[in-house]
Amino acid sequence: MSKLSEIEALLFVAGEDGLSLGQLAELLSMPVTGVSQSLEKLADKYQEDKDSSLALLETARTYKLVTKQDFAELLRAYSKAPINQSLSRASLETLSIIAYKQPITRVEIDDIRGVNSSGALAKLQAFELVCEAGKKEVLGRPNLYVTTDYFLDYMGINHLEELPAVEESELVAEESQLFKERRIEEEEQDENK
Repeated sequence: MSKLSEIEALLFVAGEDGLSLGQLAELLSMPVTGVSQSLEKLADKYQEDKDSSLALLETARTYKLVTKQDFAELLRAYSKAPINQSLSRASLETLSIIAYKQPITRVEIDDIRGVNSSGALAKLQAFELVCEAGKKEVLGRPNLYVTTDYFLDYMGINHLEELPAVEESELVAEESQLFKERRIEEEEQDENK
């Protein structure tokens, strides 16, 4: 294993935080001058390799692996993809309820949350984290919602059984606290109107 490969691995794991010369020297048990020379070689390697999308960036005495400017438009399009947008608190609440109580109807979700969940549910469907899984055999035959395989991937788990265990009493207490906080916020907003 070469020192360039080791530096590359460390910078990859450090991500956007990057690493300083001193940190790299300490981690690799190398003198700072040796690390500096290796970083120059790595930068040259990326610059010469037209098939590589990577570049070495030095900012504020910190080194980071970044993508070359040529890929800016592609990465901009990627960052605008719906799944790369963060989920709102309402969407996360709705997703949690579905994950633990599936299959479940929108009305049942609304009853637990205390507010209408149709917007959050639509967003979760657009992100392909939940889907319809048939109809409940009751009056009106409402849709049943479940999490998708993509949800498992998103959460980094293989089976729903891998979700953290939550006792029903804990869930009810958490829901009560959450919705108590929301009612207080809503009352404060009403008073300020």
